[in-house]
Amino acid sequence: MAEPLTATQLAHWRTFIESSWALHTRLEDELRAATGLSMNDYHVLVALADAPGRRIRMGELASRLVLSPSRITYQISSMIKRGLVRKESCPDDGRGQEAVLTDEGLTALREAAPAHLETVRKSFIDHLDDEELAVIGRVFAKIREV
Repeated sequence: MAEPLTATQLAHWRTFIESSWALHTRLEDELRAATGLSMNDYHVLVALADAPGRRIRMGELASRLVLSPSRITYQISSMIKRGLVRKESCPDDGRGQEAVLTDEGLTALREAAPAHLETVRKSFIDHLDDEELAVIGRVFAKIREV
């Protein structure tokens, strides 16, 4: 059985959970209101825009976004219906599938980015100094490796 948290550890954990949920909800709500995109939509678009050839294998995309294979399949299917992405067979392995960013998806990302950046700044970045941001970066890099 795991050792109980101290009162201080518990307080910090609860603050983290409550704040991160509130931040994610704010980001989701404001992005959807401004652009019609969900946070998952936006992150898929960013990942594909950054990828060579604007394409990524479905499994790699799921892993990068920390989504299950079934969830990424549902997400991509939804985005295909809206013309933001398409799915193609992998050129080097006909068994695999890749998500590919469409021109419409790239346009949607470019149009959404300023509104999303504004929310990120006013809800997170502007409340922290450079040292605090560096600590957060180091902490979450450690946690990502677990």
